[in-house]
Amino acid sequence: MREKRLRINLPLIVMSNKMTIKKKKISLVAPFYNEEQNAHLFFDRVAEVFSVVSEMYEYEVICVNDCSKDNTLNELIRIKNEKYSNLTIINFSRNFGKEAAITAGIDFANGDAVVPIDSDLQHPPEVILDMIKKWESGFDVVLAKRRDRNTDSKLQKVTANAFYNVASKISHTEIPANVGDFRLFTKSVANEIKKLRETSRFMKGIFAWVGFNTTYVEYTVAEREYGKTSFNTWKLWNFALEAITSFSTIPLRIWSYVGAFISLISISYAIYLIIKTVFFGNPTPGYASLMVAILFFSGVQLIGIGILGEYVSRISKEVRNRPIYIIKEIF
Repeated sequence: MREKRLRINLPLIVMSNKMTIKKKKISLVAPFYNEEQNAHLFFDRVAEVFSVVSEMYEYEVICVNDCSKDNTLNELIRIKNEKYSNLTIINFSRNFGKEAAITAGIDFANGDAVVPIDSDLQHPPEVILDMIKKWESGFDVVLAKRRDRNTDSKLQKVTANAFYNVASKISHTEIPANVGDFRLFTKSVANEIKKLRETSRFMKGIFAWVGFNTTYVEYTVAEREYGKTSFNTWKLWNFALEAITSFSTIPLRIWSYVGAFISLISISYAIYLIIKTVFFGNPTPGYASLMVAILFFSGVQLIGIGILGEYVSRISKEVRNRPIYIIKEIF
């Protein structure tokens, strides 16, 4: 691995006529779900990266076990006891999902900067060094932007591009394209994120909503070392719905326009029928055209009710005010 050297101005403390560097702390937030085989590789890579800047930075890893079905929890405990004591292991009472796991990690992070990162090594830890450079140059948020989507299937590429195109047009908050949860942000940004406690969570939108001075670095997504992703097409579709309904009311507004447009057509057609009846009589209407009209308007109404239901369900979740996650134990 090629080493990267950083030239960064850090505060110096004079103690007993000796110059010592006050280290800054980086908190890595790493969700774990069935990553038993990847765990030791992940921590070894992270340790190798921070060994390059060990004189200037220290780090901790907030490991959130999202109720894995394999031996991930025991492996994390073993690694902490035998090799890396700077781990905090949070074990959920059940599977709450990646968004809740990232939230818990941020809640427990106490570093000068926080870096959410996937534990499957598709987010290369080496990119953190580039993020640190940008952070030290004065940015509050440093996004990791994908160069390409070569690791995605054709369907995922199409749907991802479609999602970002739609989201950028209808969302009240600009969500950067090809940017995931992998990023660095300062402690002050983390403190603002902690204030946002909505139950229906789309972390990419929450990260974008808080704002701050932002830049990005590019990286190439790596292949998973072991295992397979837990996201499938259905989960990604629901994730997209979560994103749109959490940060936009445009679907509701569009449906109002659709209703107004259909009403205008109906009024126009009613006027046409009145004129036709007055001047040409009232022939028996066709059954087929009547059924088409009934089915069409029934479909329109059901779609409208479905969209309204999506927003009502999210209101219901927020009113219940249930916790975002429940911690069973901390190691």
